[in-house]
Amino acid sequence: MQERIQDRLHPSDQSDPSVVADAGIGLRKLVLHQEVVLTEAGEAPARPARRASVAAVIRNPWVGSGPGVDLTAEQLRIAPTLARFLTDRLVGALGGVDAVEAFGKAAVVGTAGEIEHAGALIHTPYFGNLVREYLQGESIICFADNRAEAGETLVVPLWHKTHAATRSHYQTIGARVPDAPRADELVVIAAASTGPRPHPRIGDRMTDPVVTTETLEVVPS
Repeated sequence: MQERIQDRLHPSDQSDPSVVADAGIGLRKLVLHQEVVLTEAGEAPARPARRASVAAVIRNPWVGSGPGVDLTAEQLRIAPTLARFLTDRLVGALGGVDAVEAFGKAAVVGTAGEIEHAGALIHTPYFGNLVREYLQGESIICFADNRAEAGETLVVPLWHKTHAATRSHYQTIGARVPDAPRADELVVIAAASTGPRPHPRIGDRMTDPVVTTETLEVVPS
């Protein structure tokens, strides 16, 4: 089952004209994608997990600037607003912050920007620390970033928000906005899941045996 909501602001934003315009950050669009796997390999998972991603399409504030330009000021201005917008919608889509068990983040920069522009908004405490706080996590947030044409899919990795070594929660969700990023835009994404992959059964780092080349009987040369 898959649900898609596009070009729609959160109901709580409708009374705020600044949010409806562009939130002061060049916001053009918010896209919420949700999915839940009901069967896998012909059987229902013991815990059918709902996954969601929220993408914000914004104007790239650094287009036309050179590699010597300090990115800090725009990070501080834009990233906290994005962290709040995206996590609010994730929490709403997934049934509350307590339901969120895994998270991830991503950014895609349009072709007129640098790959560093994508990283500038997600690899920063102004975004990452706040996303972790809003989703009540403790783990470092796994990530993806890329430069791409509009409409390309970015695979966003997720892992457990408090126990990053929990393999059952290693999973991905595809995020795509058909008309973004335009050349002068950025797409910033936060994603989350309410549970593990379907039928997880590959063990866990906390219970793995010690494996080295010396402990294995046969190691390919």
